[in-house]
Amino acid sequence: MKRLSRDAAEPTALADHLTAHGLVLEMLAGPLPGIYDPTGPGKLLFVFFAAMAETERENIRESTLEGLDTAARKGKHGGRPPVITDDMLHTVLRRRANGESVEQIQPDLIIPTGKRKGRNPSVASVYRALAGHAKREAYPEAVDQAPVDFAARQAVEVPGPRPAVPDRASL
Repeated sequence: MKRLSRDAAEPTALADHLTAHGLVLEMLAGPLPGIYDPTGPGKLLFVFFAAMAETERENIRESTLEGLDTAARKGKHGGRPPVITDDMLHTVLRRRANGESVEQIQPDLIIPTGKRKGRNPSVASVYRALAGHAKREAYPEAVDQAPVDFAARQAVEVPGPRPAVPDRASL
């Protein structure tokens, strides 16, 4: 019962499907053995499964966000390493200024890290790096403002711990 469904709609859709075809659900083993009719009192079981699926989905989401937040605080960010490094971009810019084409420069570039380490970047990667450089040159104030905006957003939107809610059983 760890992963009941992708969302709460699946158990509800299953109950509707079983009802439409006049079928019942029989659990042979596990914590809830028995026969459940989705049209009668067994409908409560499907509602329970839907609630459990949604709760599990929320728990997975929260733990994923906590992990990403912890990694960001440690300065670790996901994603691939850049294919075109700043040194490579500088070389491309210098050689382009001397009149060479990207197709002539590309075979001389070598990827320093990652899965494709030691290989040449694609021509498309070089063009993407040049386009990104042109965009940064065109809007330098936006590049400088982005880290400030990100830090301000992180400071405001970090949720605190959830308040303790007593269990129904303890009431």
